[in-house]
Amino acid sequence: MSETASTKKQKKPLLNGRRAVPSNNSNAEENEVPEMEVFGLTPRGFNPKDYLHVVDIHLFKEPYEINKQEHHTDKYYSPKLIVRRGQPFQIQIDFNKPYEPGTDQFWLEYLIGRYPQQNKGTYIPVLVGDELKPGEWGAKIIHKENNSIRLSVMSAATCIIGKFRLYVAISSPFGIFRTRRNAETDTYILFNPWCQQDAVFLDDEREREEYVLNDVGVIFHGDVNDIKLRSWSYGQFEENILDACLFLMDKAELELSGRGNAIKICRVASAVINSRDNDGVIAGSWDNSYAYGVAPSVWTGSVDILLEYYSSRQPVRYGQCWVFAGVFNTFLRCLGIPARVITNYSSAHDNNANLQLDFYLDEEGKVDTKTTKDSIWNYHCWNEAWMSRPDLPVGFGGWQVVDGTPQETSDGMYRCGPTSVQAIKHGHVCFQFDAPFVFAEVNSDIVYSRREKNGTQVIEKIDMTHVGKLIVTKEIGGDGMMDITEEYKFQEGSDEERLALETAVMYGVKKQVTQDAVYRPQTDVDMDFQVQKAVLGSDFKVTITFKNKSQNYYSAIAYFSGNIVFYTGVTKSEFKNHTFNVTLEPSSSSTFDVPIKSSEYLGELLDQASFHFFVTARINETGKILAVQKATVLEIPMLHIKTQGETVAGKEMFVVVEFTNPLSQTLENVTLRLEGPGVLRTMKKDFRQIPANSTLTWEVKCTPKRPGLRKLIASLNCDALRHVYGELNVQIQKL
Repeated sequence: MSETASTKKQKKPLLNGRRAVPSNNSNAEENEVPEMEVFGLTPRGFNPKDYLHVVDIHLFKEPYEINKQEHHTDKYYSPKLIVRRGQPFQIQIDFNKPYEPGTDQFWLEYLIGRYPQQNKGTYIPVLVGDELKPGEWGAKIIHKENNSIRLSVMSAATCIIGKFRLYVAISSPFGIFRTRRNAETDTYILFNPWCQQDAVFLDDEREREEYVLNDVGVIFHGDVNDIKLRSWSYGQFEENILDACLFLMDKAELELSGRGNAIKICRVASAVINSRDNDGVIAGSWDNSYAYGVAPSVWTGSVDILLEYYSSRQPVRYGQCWVFAGVFNTFLRCLGIPARVITNYSSAHDNNANLQLDFYLDEEGKVDTKTTKDSIWNYHCWNEAWMSRPDLPVGFGGWQVVDGTPQETSDGMYRCGPTSVQAIKHGHVCFQFDAPFVFAEVNSDIVYSRREKNGTQVIEKIDMTHVGKLIVTKEIGGDGMMDITEEYKFQEGSDEERLALETAVMYGVKKQVTQDAVYRPQTDVDMDFQVQKAVLGSDFKVTITFKNKSQNYYSAIAYFSGNIVFYTGVTKSEFKNHTFNVTLEPSSSSTFDVPIKSSEYLGELLDQASFHFFVTARINETGKILAVQKATVLEIPMLHIKTQGETVAGKEMFVVVEFTNPLSQTLENVTLRLEGPGVLRTMKKDFRQIPANSTLTWEVKCTPKRPGLRKLIASLNCDALRHVYGELNVQIQKL
């Protein structure tokens, strides 16, 4: 047996007795299509060349030609035809002789996957008619000249998203002739936010420009009191990214027949973006240990991650929430689903989804780390995707939360969404998918409680406003911040907010009322503190203020705890604790400063220079406890980028990256990374050392490909210093 025959034999699919045709869940696989199907016996002397046959097919697939221009796909770096569904496109067919409508009959065939079937939408015969119906497959002749005809082809507004193979079939009295398999005529069909019949239709051109066509974005991080931002290169149009995104659906084994449905695509993608269940794209790491990979802060965009995964088929190490969200955004925009990255400041990770984060205090008022399991992330990034929700009642379409960061399982896999933002706002958490979890992320209360010696649990304080304090995304058409908190929740304390909470509880969200707990809020004395803004490596102070609103004299013992934390709110180590006595005069305020020296925290510091401060105080006369907690982040130095020479498409230019080490120690094993979609592919350079207070300069030569306003993004990374970024907007002129 020949080698090809044996491999064909091995490739024969295993039938399992349950279905007549094996599952069709790979866009990459193909079937063999016969070039000729004969009807019975052919007469002697029959010559196929006597009949109409195809000489050539023109798809007008250059970026400047009509199809890519009208379908907003001219930015994709791909030689293939890329169109959006539900909108006509043009093709030209050259025959061996003039086409005669009365006697000649031909049609187009679009096939996807290995087992094409007409009823599954994976085999699509397109007949030539007199008119095109909106949102339905069809073709009509719009121009005839000599041996050529030009067709306008309409795809269905519900068409499968993916790469189709095109054949032209011609009928003769003795059989059907088809064009040969030709990869040059493969056609990609994407979602179409410009088409009213498409489930992802978005009726605002500025929003479509931002949420579909913008290939660079801004991701907000830091802390609610000290918001930081960094640019992220989505790069959805870069070479091979479209194929990499289609591969993700193959990897998730999503049936091809389900790939016209944005809801299904988002749900499976939220699982395959992370590696927890199925060796998906990115492996997460939150423990400050990045062996056999790179720190999440190194990445400046999605392209390197997706291309590495597409070639290696192995999870890329490592990511944290903004990396998952950045890559997910690329996937969605690449396929044509409008998408944006969201940051929720003070995001609750409520382990038992009871709308309550429990912080247990010991007798002295310190947090008991053994019994406190819930955590508050300084921030958490997820995505929103725009689509209609025909599976839900009217009014719950529009923006949907989807989250690729693995936090909790949903239907047995680490995934989250799509969840209607409108349903979250109104407390309708009964609607799929994962609404109770997202509702808790933005609406949980923080409950401070302690157990007295007689076993009674005393609730010292309930903070109803800390969680979900600010929810933001990038503004349309600029790099500024847009506050969208009101899209997720009504104003704190309003009647509507209370009603939304009651609705959520009615629909099954657990609102735990601690049994046998006594709530004794402290009303006489208020306590708060402020953290001085500081640059990494410098000393700073925390100022604690007590306000006695009563006519009584009080004394208190206060306890200050400073912790190095992961941005997820999980403590790595306590680096400072300080106990002091407080005397409170009637109707007066007192302030106390706690100095923080750089030597106390630098050796312990983690990726994002995050601190968590906790201040508790017990009033001696009443036994009441005051508790306040805040997260804060240090200012991290920036990279500076500048260009030298003319910035013209197709001409050589220079990019210079500069960095000054602000620390009083030498930085070792430093990696610099620079990228800019349309200007240069990602470049990396390693430096062994940057001495204290010295400046490093890196010069890069490149030739920009595309004119227009482009963005350069750089990152610096080493064990002692991470999350160092820089960016520069560059106007690339036409040649």
